Amino acid sequence: MQIVPMLIDGEFVASQTTQFIDVTNPVDNSVIAKAPCATAEEMDRAIASAKEAFKSWREVAVPERARVMMRYQALLKEHQKDIAELLSQETGKTFADAMGDVWRGIEVVEQAMNIPALMMGETVENVARSIDCYSYIQPLGVCTGITPFNFPAMIPLWMFPMAIAAGNTFILKPSEQDPLTPMRLAELFMQAGAPKGVLQVVHGGKEQVDTLLTHPDIKAVSFVGSVPVGQYIYKTATDHMKRAQCFAGAKNHSVIMPDANKAQVINQLVGASVGAAGQRCMAISVAVFVGKSKEWIEDLAQEISKIRPGLWNDEQAGFGPLINPQSKARVLGLIQKGKDEGATCLLDGSDFTLPGYEAGNWVGPTVFSDVTTDMAIYKEEIFGPVLCCMSVDTLEEAITLVNNNPYGNGTSIFTASGAAARKYQHEVEVGQVGINVPIPVPLPFFSFTGWKNSFYGDLHAYGKQAVRFYTETKTVTSRWFEDDIPTGPNLTINLR
Repeated sequence: MQIVPMLIDGEFVASQTTQFIDVTNPVDNSVIAKAPCATAEEMDRAIASAKEAFKSWREVAVPERARVMMRYQALLKEHQKDIAELLSQETGKTFADAMGDVWRGIEVVEQAMNIPALMMGETVENVARSIDCYSYIQPLGVCTGITPFNFPAMIPLWMFPMAIAAGNTFILKPSEQDPLTPMRLAELFMQAGAPKGVLQVVHGGKEQVDTLLTHPDIKAVSFVGSVPVGQYIYKTATDHMKRAQCFAGAKNHSVIMPDANKAQVINQLVGASVGAAGQRCMAISVAVFVGKSKEWIEDLAQEISKIRPGLWNDEQAGFGPLINPQSKARVLGLIQKGKDEGATCLLDGSDFTLPGYEAGNWVGPTVFSDVTTDMAIYKEEIFGPVLCCMSVDTLEEAITLVNNNPYGNGTSIFTASGAAARKYQHEVEVGQVGINVPIPVPLPFFSFTGWKNSFYGDLHAYGKQAVRFYTETKTVTSRWFEDDIPTGPNLTINLR
């Protein structure tokens, strides 16, 4: 049985703990590894190592930090398929989905390679007579990231490359459900030439997280996960005077106007709703059909019914299993609630099993129509391959529906009308908007900008906002008196 190592003080080490968490393969729930719950001494050692490494890393020239990221990016591209295969085996994701997971992380590393331009300050000459004012951007210190199971490559790569490129050191606490992929990322980062102590990786649960949230040497906390945990982490971190950015739940709506391209709408919504088994915070879980477009709902359900879950290396599989039995039980419970509360179940994936892998966490694609806002399947984030279809008469009603939802992560509108698209993007209270694009995840030179209960904090992930999150600004006001300029025949300048 593989025991997942930790990265502490530049070495991959075995924990001395007696507490372990099983890492299981979601296709059959067999145990493939054990993740240690780091001891208090190991946590302290990792934090102390990161604090010591910061003293020298912050002095490394910014272009040299960028070169580490360049080497890291090259290694990630070289090993993308290997990482994706490992990721598939511990998450159940299809290989194509896993390749996308890794690639989106690589794109953030490419943004970290641009750190010299992102670290530039500002200058104004003569803010007053003979007085200049200028600012520098400087790193914070030791930062930490707590990442979820659903994107074990992309989300760690959202965090530590940007933080480290900005001059900080970083402690990563990946999900205990799939820690093998983050450890592989750490191995390649060390191969890229990262100095000892710049990155630490520890494992565990709430006890280890609480250590990171309360330790006085941790300056900033990044988190992606559920709403209750996000609220807890944000409050605990800020109560201990730390910066925090916490990305939490979502209920993403796609609004379909009657003038939209029907074939494109159906094709895009199939993957956006049940792809990755719905286990992504930008999944479209609610389709809002405006006017006559509601006539397309049954056609959409028919197309979704053609999607078949399967193994990671099955090229015909549309998505894999849910991450664990608890997730499956929760999704099945919400599907049953939808039926009990009066929604019409056009497609029911509750009884799906994969022959030969009956012990896996399988749920087939599921579609409801006649969903209302008081139903549990609408109010709760299902995080499974379930699409809720609703109908309204006007665009204004659709906007009101979306804006009344407590979440504001992502949304999209399908329409041929520029005026309708303009009105929607301007009035909708959601941080990331797609126009004829189902899942509007921004590229890393922008920032990931969820709103409302989808995000707790001020500055978002990657892009320019990430640099601001992981740095402080120092402003200098200087004055030099011309009377102090040295003069005299003995002043010479040696230019050689």
